[in-house]
Amino acid sequence: MRRSHLGIFGETEEPRVPDSEKKKAQSTADNIQEFGSAKIPTAKSRVHTMVIIGQIEGHVVLPSQNKTTKYEHVIPQLVAIEESKDIKGLLLILNTAGGDVEAGLALAEMVASLSKPSVSLVLGGGHSIGVPVSIATTYSFIAPTATMTIHPIRMNGLVIGVPQTYEYLDKMQDRVVNFVINHSHITEERFRELMFRTGELARDIGTVLVGKDAVNAGLIDEVGGIDQALDHLNGMINQNKPSLVRKAHAKKKDRE
Repeated sequence: MRRSHLGIFGETEEPRVPDSEKKKAQSTADNIQEFGSAKIPTAKSRVHTMVIIGQIEGHVVLPSQNKTTKYEHVIPQLVAIEESKDIKGLLLILNTAGGDVEAGLALAEMVASLSKPSVSLVLGGGHSIGVPVSIATTYSFIAPTATMTIHPIRMNGLVIGVPQTYEYLDKMQDRVVNFVINHSHITEERFRELMFRTGELARDIGTVLVGKDAVNAGLIDEVGGIDQALDHLNGMINQNKPSLVRKAHAKKKDRE
């Protein structure tokens, strides 16, 4: 028996709602409750979009309230992108505070070794170990208001052997520096100067680059947004020359 509602003009009968509409409304409500928004329609695309957000989580599980990107989830996606015949390119979007150094370098090396063209877009921030990840693609963009923080490697917690720990950090620092200078326009001297600059960060050392500053420093290729990033990626895909992509990183420092 259908329920009735009491309106200002008296009792009225509730209109019948088709079962299909009820199921659709319930599905939408479930999506809103679980993800905070309605489900995004999916469509076939030759571009795979990958998002690196929050902190890059490595060997240590971060607290549940932290927004993280787990590198063990990203690596299988990169393998699938490389193997897929339908995916022709990768769009990497970043808004990350950094995180685990080795995990970040692992992701950067994986992205850099893809045979397919890739473009990164830094939105919000690409800080700390997010710097190597953001420049690992064939071409890189940064939003005008996005920032990148460059600073030396840090370690939290108890240090037992100071000389040994310093040597480890120094070698780790060299790994980051070598990757950055091999996948961007910046020189080693300039990158280290930005890394150890004093006065830029409160009670710390390092440099914050905003938008065009990152381009002028030689880290990022161009200032732009999603339109420019997709346009550039589709242009590389249309060239259909995978061998050129493999050589792109080696020639990146020579591009004007």
